[in-house]
Amino acid sequence: MNLYAVRALYDYEMARMRRTLVQSIIAPVISTSLYFVVFGSAIGSRITQVDGISYGAFIVPGLIMLSLLTQSVSNASFGIYFPKFVGTIYELLSAPVSPFEAVLSYVGAAATKSVILGTIILATAALFVHLQIHHPVWMLLFLVLTSVTFSLLGFIIGIWADNFEKLSLVPMLILTPLTFLGGSFYTIKMLPPVWQSISLFNPVVYLVSGFRWSFYSSGDVSLAASLGMTLLFMLLCLAVVYWIFRSGYRLKN
Repeated sequence: MNLYAVRALYDYEMARMRRTLVQSIIAPVISTSLYFVVFGSAIGSRITQVDGISYGAFIVPGLIMLSLLTQSVSNASFGIYFPKFVGTIYELLSAPVSPFEAVLSYVGAAATKSVILGTIILATAALFVHLQIHHPVWMLLFLVLTSVTFSLLGFIIGIWADNFEKLSLVPMLILTPLTFLGGSFYTIKMLPPVWQSISLFNPVVYLVSGFRWSFYSSGDVSLAASLGMTLLFMLLCLAVVYWIFRSGYRLKN
């Protein structure tokens, strides 16, 4: 493995985060803090507890997941799209860098940014509510797995997109609605039985449920189902990325 190339690409992407600190870190943290204020105060005053957990604390895992998903996709998609836009992607393709090394660099940097952001939001949440993390190892595992999985999805979107509008199309029209409907601010047990069954087709439900279980030992679905669906989604993304480099889809034309 060309570790020098991997490190060079990784460092370049991480340096971009430092150059755009306000957009990459500060803005998502402020937005999430506003969610705490609005939902915690307005709705929390009407819904005191969910599954024996105060509403303010209950929504913390969902809010972290909301930021984690959107930022992972955004960072990874822009990271690979910009070289395509300016034409430097051909230098990468002609360099002695394998597809695995390129994906490892771009996805690794995007996932690292998301993990940093998730940690900062978690620390910020502790200023608003009293947090309990019953299973910190599982919490860290879901944090990393989700960041890597959706960074892979963002990488795919960045390859697929041929203009800047398409970069935000999937997160705005698909990812964000699925996150809001995936139990980020409520438990699907509150829904009628029919809608509970429909919600189980939403993959975000499993991500949020598993992450929430790591906090409070309580989730909408079992831990095994959450972990299994997360790994399955990651494998699907890896398969698509492999096909992209094997076929040269929107890379060599």
